[in-house]
Parts: sequence; structure tokens; C-alpha cells
Amino acid sequence: MIQRMHVAVNCSNLEKSLAFYKNFFGQEPAKVKENYAKFELDEPGLHFSLNVRPFEKEGVLNHLGFQVNNTEDVLAMGERLRSAGLLLIDEMDTTCCYAVQDKVWVYDPDGNAWEIFYTKEDSEFESAGDARDLSLCCAPPQKPQTIQLGFTKK
Repeated sequence: MIQRMHVAVNCSNLEKSLAFYKNFFGQEPAKVKENYAKFELDEPGLHFSLNVRPFEKEGVLNHLGFQVNNTEDVLAMGERLRSAGLLLIDEMDTTCCYAVQDKVWVYDPDGNAWEIFYTKEDSEFESAGDARDLSLCCAPPQKPQTIQLGFTKK
């Protein structure tokens, strides 16, 4: 019988990530070491660990999330996260991933996107069609422009 789902995320700074996830999960970690931390959540059943490891900023992970029972749960979680000072993006009544959803988003210190969402109904469309209506999970993240300066020795 499965007890908990396990998710392990690499992080660059354990202290910053711990501050974020304590607020995000609303509880203290079960274990903290120099380069590791573990949260054991009962609702939902999740074993979540942070591992200080080098990693590429752009990987295969799109986003993580929790589905809740209704819009009121989305709003309550959003208010708790907002009160904790976590940057929050609201998307109410959005069409994304072939569903009409209410959701909020936060990013951890390493840029991992988390959504709290409620699915109202299925949709025949991936998104609402307008670029400003695309949810974070349906639109590729905007990459910051990098400007390289070249210098020549004289």
C-alpha cells in the first residue's frame, strides 16, 4: 500500500528554500541536515525533500501542484501564501490544459512553479486562445534576455 508520494527537488540554497517551503507547506520540516531537508505531509500524503546539488536551471520539470476540492480552497490557500509573503499569481476561471480552472501560483527560490488548482470542468481547448489568458502550465516561460558584452584588449 502506498503511504506517501515522494518528490525530491534540487536546490541551490537550503536556507532560502527552507524559508519558502515552511511557508508554502505551513509546517516545519521533519529533518534538516547541512545539505538536505525533508517534509512529511499527511494531507496530501507527500514525502518532499530538498537536496543541495548543482543543477541546470532549465530541466524537464514543468511545474508541481496540488488539486483542491473547490474554489474556496484555492482562495484560502492563496490568502495563506500571500500572508506569508510569497509572490502569488492568481488565475481565476482560466482555460488551460484542456480544463477550466481556478488556480494560484508561487515560485520557490530556484524557480520551480507550484500551482494550487480546482478544476471546474473539462474543455475542448488547451487554452483560451489569447496569449494573456494562457496559464503558466500552457505557455512556455519567458526567458530573460541575455546581453553579452565583448571587450577587446588593447
